[in-house]
Amino acid sequence: MRKSLSGNRGRDNESGLRSRSVHAGWTRDWGYRPGAEPTSDPRVADLVRAGKVRFGTFPPQYTKDSASGELKGPLIEMMRALAAHMGLSAELIEVPTPSRLVECLQSGTCDIGSLGFDPARADQVGGFTPPFMQVEFTYLVPDGTSASNVVDIDQPGNRVAVVRNHASALALGRITRHAEHVISETPDAAFDLLRSRHVHAWASARPALLDYSAKLSGSRVLPDNYGANFPAMVVPKGQDARLAYISEFIEQAKASGVVQRAIDRIGERGIAWLSLDNAERSPGGARSVSAGTSVNAPASTRPGGRV
Repeated sequence: MRKSLSGNRGRDNESGLRSRSVHAGWTRDWGYRPGAEPTSDPRVADLVRAGKVRFGTFPPQYTKDSASGELKGPLIEMMRALAAHMGLSAELIEVPTPSRLVECLQSGTCDIGSLGFDPARADQVGGFTPPFMQVEFTYLVPDGTSASNVVDIDQPGNRVAVVRNHASALALGRITRHAEHVISETPDAAFDLLRSRHVHAWASARPALLDYSAKLSGSRVLPDNYGANFPAMVVPKGQDARLAYISEFIEQAKASGVVQRAIDRIGERGIAWLSLDNAERSPGGARSVSAGTSVNAPASTRPGGRV
């Protein structure tokens, strides 16, 4: 019989970070044996000794069930699948921003996180696994806006809300020519700027913008994009062996359909899985990227599948 969520309620640890534990047996149809013995692979022996894997995650990587408080999203599904693959429990630690995730990894409070590869982040963590998803960047605009595509936003006089250090903001900063960026610390703060008409648009990942659009009558998400995020798993510095282990899991997950099922189960639009073939064209390529390695983004990337 398959085991369900452990039932542990979220709690605040001494660092003020929100955490939630999930039993490794929670695999649904991942294909891993519920209740499996922990892996004997020496590359993650320290995690096995601890009996759990602590994953750091920040919005909009997840949504939260209003009734149960359960975290949801394709990245969360992948974290749970990785923990199940190890035969360990997953502890999900909520942090507010990408910078706090890096701090969580550096302090040893988090074992693994997820970030989209960006040159600005290359030296902040111990390395990136191969990417396994593609998430479009675009804009949310309020009612009455005449903009019909991303080019219409980058015009003199336009103000665009961005979230500090999010991949969507880093990418936009390299291509914007005319619009002014208004920096917020969190997605909620950026949404408040748009809702109060202090900005003309908000730039972020399409799935997050679609969620927020439902909260603002008449708003719409533009149909095209100005780029994409390529999420990968990341580890603290000095954890090359752990990175290699997780990278092998990512490649297996792509080949076996685990990534596609993670996307399909949540049903988020604007996310595609990366096949082994087209992952080679994405930032980071089809191999893991250690700290200090320079990888150039491609001019274009085809998704491995569409939702």
